[in-house]
Amino acid sequence: MIDVLIAEDEPGILESLDFILRRAGWTVSSATDGDAALAAARQLSPRVLVLDLMLPKLSGFEVLKQIKADQATRDIPVLVLTAKGQQRDRQIVEELGADGFVTKPYANDDVVGAVRRLLDAARPRPQP
Repeated sequence: MIDVLIAEDEPGILESLDFILRRAGWTVSSATDGDAALAAARQLSPRVLVLDLMLPKLSGFEVLKQIKADQATRDIPVLVLTAKGQQRDRQIVEELGADGFVTKPYANDDVVGAVRRLLDAARPRPQP
């Protein structure tokens, strides 16, 4: 099972995210466009999707919308990467069902902490 699927088209950002998330101990896969991200989310069922909004082929907005509308993928927590100052984008993705946000430029600890919170929130609770 893949812990984190990263949907990011900028090679430097993707490499950085991949490195910090693997260093935190998670298994990571990636997609560099919206079509591939949607297909990977459906095929891999990651525990968390880290989603950039500005993706080629299919925007991050559309990926999020389709993931949250699909019975098979709607429970995947989605952490959206938003550009600083893009308040309208954040409002839209909240309405589409995003589970968390990290603003670019971000500190590595911010991303790791946000992914950890989403993974912890999604973890099944032990039955009493």
